[in-house]
Amino acid sequence: MSDTPCVAYSFRMATALITGGTSGLGAEFARTLARRGYDLVLVARNLERLDSTAGELRTRFGVDVETFPADLSDRADVSRVVDRITDDTRPIELLVNNAGFGVHTPLTSEDTSSHDLAIEVMMRTVLVLGGAAGRAMRARGHGAIINTSSVAGFMAMGSYSAAKAWVTSYSEGLAVELHGTGVRVTALCPGWVRTEFHDRAGITTSSIPDALWIDAGLTIEAGLHASDRGRVIVIPSARFKFLFFFVRYLPRSVIRAISGKISASRRDSVESNA
Repeated sequence: MSDTPCVAYSFRMATALITGGTSGLGAEFARTLARRGYDLVLVARNLERLDSTAGELRTRFGVDVETFPADLSDRADVSRVVDRITDDTRPIELLVNNAGFGVHTPLTSEDTSSHDLAIEVMMRTVLVLGGAAGRAMRARGHGAIINTSSVAGFMAMGSYSAAKAWVTSYSEGLAVELHGTGVRVTALCPGWVRTEFHDRAGITTSSIPDALWIDAGLTIEAGLHASDRGRVIVIPSARFKFLFFFVRYLPRSVIRAISGKISASRRDSVESNA
């Protein structure tokens, strides 16, 4: 996508709140929405990175960017984000529940701390913020919620798959609950996207064929397009749509076998690089 600065809009379309908005898909959401003319509220833990990202977006796109430092594993911080979402004097028209991370701890591990963290950030926080946005938007009669899920949710690869399966199912349930209210809910289910996510998560990607990687900008555009059209689940790129059309209808025993091979190849890659 072009890095040419966008001409400032003469009006503000809306304000979007993005969790995890300073890295990976969250940062791409921020750039794409700023390019569309949205003002932004960026939620992340790292204040220095928040300020840097906000400054770049203000300069390039001429939009207002509010920084909101918060740890989404801290329920008090999540409550502060809820207060911002439900502030009628500064309405949020689009919520992007994007914060997340990889989980590698075995499900049989005695130490469940990483699983607990995943549940807090990628499940409970999504539930709480999505519910708050749904209430506020329903009262106004319009708005949109995009929850970043993953095609991993259709697989069986530990806590991460389980969390993303929950996000997709939750999004469908929220869409049903808000049907007819003017509020749209979309689960964005990408495959392997070229961002810093995998490096930050410690995931070895050398075994993934180049043909399976998709562009971050195209992923975000697919999610926003699906949201604009009121689609509840979107898998970006024709390649992954084709692949996961079959995955979703294969016997679960086959899915478990495939998941086991992928998980084993990742463990082997990690061990060989250790």
